[in-house]
Amino acid sequence: MNALWLFLAVLGAPALHAPVLTWDLLRPLKRPLDGGATFRGRRVFGDNKTWRGALCMTVGVVLATLLLWQWGWWREQIPEEVSRSSPLLVGLLIGLGTVGGELPNSFLKRQLDVAPGQRRHGRGGVALAVLDQGDLVLGIWVALLPIWVMPVWLAAIAFAAVSAIHMAINVVGYAVGARTAPV
Repeated sequence: MNALWLFLAVLGAPALHAPVLTWDLLRPLKRPLDGGATFRGRRVFGDNKTWRGALCMTVGVVLATLLLWQWGWWREQIPEEVSRSSPLLVGLLIGLGTVGGELPNSFLKRQLDVAPGQRRHGRGGVALAVLDQGDLVLGIWVALLPIWVMPVWLAAIAFAAVSAIHMAINVVGYAVGARTAPV
């Protein structure tokens, strides 16, 4: 269960990405990852998944991992296979997993005609909302495979924990006016 501390590094993604969005920095990278491509007449990922976001989120996670690596207690909590690896590699894998984990859900929402930032109603909408909160866990699970195979039970617990924390952060963000919707 201590392996859940590994996901603490993900907080580096919004820590770096938020100021970049706020001040509209790195404008040349504010281009869609999908380049405007479509599948079945619908955008692949949409305009909100940009090269700027992918770069900032990945770099943010790498920097957070490098910082956390200096904290002996944190390194003792993460799986031994991970702690024996390079902090740069671990950060890069977690960062790429964070970004990559969001893409299948974005693709699915575009194919279902759910606009970026919007929710679908009904049970399917609830399922998509929950997936949207924890999708990064699935991406990180896959990205870490070269150095560590996360047990399925731990991935399920991590998904639930990350989803709950992400939803709580969204509600707080909505309460302080930083978000237009609570979830």
